[in-house]
Amino acid sequence: MSWIYLIVAGLLEIGWPVGLKMSQEAETRVMGILLAIGFMVTSGFCLWMAQKQIPIGTAYAVWTGIGAAGTFLVGVMFYGDPSSLARYFGVALIVAGVVVLKLAH
Repeated sequence: MSWIYLIVAGLLEIGWPVGLKMSQEAETRVMGILLAIGFMVTSGFCLWMAQKQIPIGTAYAVWTGIGAAGTFLVGVMFYGDPSSLARYFGVALIVAGVVVLKLAH
């Protein structure tokens, strides 16, 4: 169950940078900030639950890895962030590191 909490925490981690991005526009500022805070709290709670069984270093690395890779993909797909083979390779390395941490646990 702890790994499910950790995966959910990582996926929720994607939400708060999106909320902060939304808050850059005046018409979505308040909604973006509220969204970011909601995702931060919920993601943090799920991370806290996961750390009951998963070592802190592993949990934190997996949490940030999922969040970083997911936020990169959201940025490319919805916000026009630059993409290149090298950038995708970098994200693949992050994902590979997360997989190794899970397998080594």
